[in-house]
Amino acid sequence: MKLMWKIAAGIFLLDQILKWLVVQQMDLLSRGSIDLWPPYITFRMAWNQGINFGLFAGAGELTRWTLIVVAIAISGLVVWWVRTEQGNRLANIFGGILIGGALGNIVDRLYYGAVADFLNMSCCGIENPYVFNVADIAIFVGAIGLVIFTGGKDKQPPAKGKTG
Repeated sequence: MKLMWKIAAGIFLLDQILKWLVVQQMDLLSRGSIDLWPPYITFRMAWNQGINFGLFAGAGELTRWTLIVVAIAISGLVVWWVRTEQGNRLANIFGGILIGGALGNIVDRLYYGAVADFLNMSCCGIENPYVFNVADIAIFVGAIGLVIFTGGKDKQPPAKGKTG
């Protein structure tokens, strides 16, 4: 579990430091957009008051606090999930990644009232209209990793020599 919390802290700090650097120090708030490596990487300021792709963004404070509670509850479930996977290093790694991302977005909602999104990536003539942040990436990677690398095995192997 220590590994999970270390990774969660690292992801959380990476997310918050990058948001501070890009949004505050590079002044993305007033500039709105910064071409970093066009067309592949562009910083575009967006405030996401909902969940992925801005879903459920119109309900104001109720949505904000509901999403904070849901993120805390999901993080609690992930902690429980990782505990049930005793000794599974990958469960600790991916659980930490997911929790770190969730905490990053929770802090945004508490501090700004919405999640600060700024990463936009496009390629090969396809213009991506969506923006996201490191926390969003971490939540996605953590969830996929937990699904792929946990569960599916018996907790106790059958005793030798015993049948059905």
